[in-house]
Amino acid sequence: MNFKNGKWAKKILELQLDDGSWGYFHSLSTLTPRQFPSMTTEQALRRLKVLGYTINDKPVKKTVRYLNDCLTGKIKIPDREEKLHNWNVYTELMLSTWIRIFTTENKAANNTAIKWCDIISAAFKNGFYNHDEYVAAYERVFGIKLNPKAGRLVDFVHFYPISLLTNFLDKEIEARYFKYILKHDGGMYYVYSNKLNDTPSFQSRNASFYLEAIELLSKYNNMECKKQLQFVVKWLKENMSTNNEWDMGKEAKDGINFPLSDSWKNDRLRIEDCTYRINKIVKSLEN
Repeated sequence: MNFKNGKWAKKILELQLDDGSWGYFHSLSTLTPRQFPSMTTEQALRRLKVLGYTINDKPVKKTVRYLNDCLTGKIKIPDREEKLHNWNVYTELMLSTWIRIFTTENKAANNTAIKWCDIISAAFKNGFYNHDEYVAAYERVFGIKLNPKAGRLVDFVHFYPISLLTNFLDKEIEARYFKYILKHDGGMYYVYSNKLNDTPSFQSRNASFYLEAIELLSKYNNMECKKQLQFVVKWLKENMSTNNEWDMGKEAKDGINFPLSDSWKNDRLRIEDCTYRINKIVKSLEN
């Protein structure tokens, strides 16, 4: 199925600026200049990825060049600095993550992944998560001493580190990290806020965000990680219809992952969207 030429992608691409961005990268300011679209570059990329856009598509290629220029210091993202984190560390993480989502051949983004690989490996080196080791590695790698002015730690059970490190860690460390993610009470920050080991109500918007987290984790090719996600396959098959299809209901329309088709006024299109998405997840986890 091809959603790249549908109305959702068309609306997003019409708002892309000449430099390849959509204005602000991560968060919309209350003082958004009139020339900036009412969405962030990150929101646009998130949606375009769901609709099937890749690095081979000119709009994405253009954006990745822009992100690389931001990452390498040629230009700055226009976002207002956030006080909760060390802004330089956080910006590097965000930019590198989105570059590596579309291409793993960018040197600057890969260097960021190496840093986070070092930190996560130190945190799990003894077979379990050690917070003191995490803090020590974080301070060493980024050359900062954590204090209120430097900003707090970035939570590593978070969309950015998890995406950034896909198939980058040592397999043993990766399996430990994966197990920790699934048991984390806060879910996956920026994607889903409940424990991933607990499946949600199937026909719900919450389930759509849950599947977004599972889709991200399914990119890890470690067989031990795949084994840890077989309960999701079981849950999905339990919610399959007698026609071997899935319907997550109208509530699953979250504006990010759904809809894929131009409209859900027709129930058939909603069922086709849900089935298309879930079939991809099941196939990924069973291979």
